[in-house]
Amino acid sequence: MTTNTRPHQMMPDTQNQWPNRSSKCLPALRGKLLTHCALLLLLGLTACAEQSTRIAQPPIANAQTSRSANSDPSDTSPRKSVGTYHAKQITGDFAGYASLEQFVDQMVQKHGFEREYLMGLFSQAHRKNWTLDYLAKSDQGLKGKPAAGGWARYRAQFLDERHISAGVDFAHRHRAALQRATQQYGVPEEYILGILAVETTFGGNVGNHRVLDALTTLGFDYARRGEYFRDELEKYLLMARSEGMDPAKPVGSFAGAMGLGQFMPSSFLQWAVDFNGDGRRDLWDAEDAIGSVANYFAHHGWQAGHPVITPLQANGTVALEPGIEPKYTLTALQQAGLQPARPCSGEGSLCLLLLRHQNNDQYLIGHPNFYTITRYNHSTYYAMAVHELAVSIKRRL
Repeated sequence: MTTNTRPHQMMPDTQNQWPNRSSKCLPALRGKLLTHCALLLLLGLTACAEQSTRIAQPPIANAQTSRSANSDPSDTSPRKSVGTYHAKQITGDFAGYASLEQFVDQMVQKHGFEREYLMGLFSQAHRKNWTLDYLAKSDQGLKGKPAAGGWARYRAQFLDERHISAGVDFAHRHRAALQRATQQYGVPEEYILGILAVETTFGGNVGNHRVLDALTTLGFDYARRGEYFRDELEKYLLMARSEGMDPAKPVGSFAGAMGLGQFMPSSFLQWAVDFNGDGRRDLWDAEDAIGSVANYFAHHGWQAGHPVITPLQANGTVALEPGIEPKYTLTALQQAGLQPARPCSGEGSLCLLLLRHQNNDQYLIGHPNFYTITRYNHSTYYAMAVHELAVSIKRRL
């Protein structure tokens, strides 16, 4: 939704991150949990908690502004922008921002937007001071080795009855779309379900921050990642115009990720699909979200029928550095004293994964399909939560 060839990840990989952007309630997190939640959010698409909210369907203007079911998904050619916004200058929270006025000039010259329309739109944008304060604090916790027990604490937030039961119920209600996505894209339905479970608990926590407010605030007041968020704001305006949405209406995470799968706008333009055939890509719609997640995985290297992880048995101290980047052969792992706990394919480069339990460290092989999951969010813990939820939900179906 993640940089962004992925749904929502924006920061460099760390070995283990914390809860995803929109599946948990932020007020319930404390201490390090709160800090690391923001990190996983900003790994891109996202992942961090939001207050539980009803799914907000962004309004579509009319059939003439929506896209044809057979149109090119990458087409962002000029259409009529939605909304009666008009001003000669930007007023409100972002009045006097020279960088925002330069951004407006760029959108006019590069994409043909009407200047007065954008001036009026940004006059309606609100500066999210809470977000800036929160990220300023979380940025202080970017360094540090994963703590003992980190995986157990992270896992407990997702591998529970609420997520698993919701996954089973969602699968039963959307069985045809899931089966069609598996057939078309080669991605098992349980991994689509795993993503939707971790991201938003199947739409239960899609976020309650206006995307316009989130991206404008982070684009022009968050120096460390401002360039990234300005690019996402550009893509968001193109997305809204292309899909016939009023850009002041959609809500999402506090980093601007949207829908059941929490795509960032750049990932929306690249990977979102109209899977229900109604002529528009709508990530707040379950079928479009299912197809879009499957399409994302397919384009990021998912190999149908291949494994995701293989447990390893460690003999002594492990000298190799773990991480999500594939850089080891099976032979190299074995020479380092790591033996697969079951027969596995050793083709290509493999990831060495580390899960930190309270009293021991667990090592696993991450196969290419595991690496594909991390393209959605650059975190070992995130991808393992998706994998374990996928396995758990499948057992119930």
